[in-house]
Amino acid sequence: MFTSKQRAHLKSLASTMKPIMQVGKEGIGENLVNSLSEALEARELIKITLLPAAGEDGENLAANLADLLRAEVVAVIGRKAILYRKSSRKNFEHIVF
Repeated sequence: MFTSKQRAHLKSLASTMKPIMQVGKEGIGENLVNSLSEALEARELIKITLLPAAGEDGENLAANLADLLRAEVVAVIGRKAILYRKSSRKNFEHIVF
């Protein structure tokens, strides 16, 4: 869990990011989870679009994705979700809180 200051910092970093992927009517599949996991490993912070065709509301969909990715939901704003997971890579500039 994040403190409110940490969450605000991560949200400010994500505010200029474009969503890297969309979750649509196919829902959460294995390929989607693998792609998002690789993106989290490379970036630590990602923004995704949760299309209405996915069926679930944004909060539930983001929580399910976070569980599958072993990540934290930073925020869900409308149909956009911001996820964070610390990268295990060495020689990488990690996000500092």
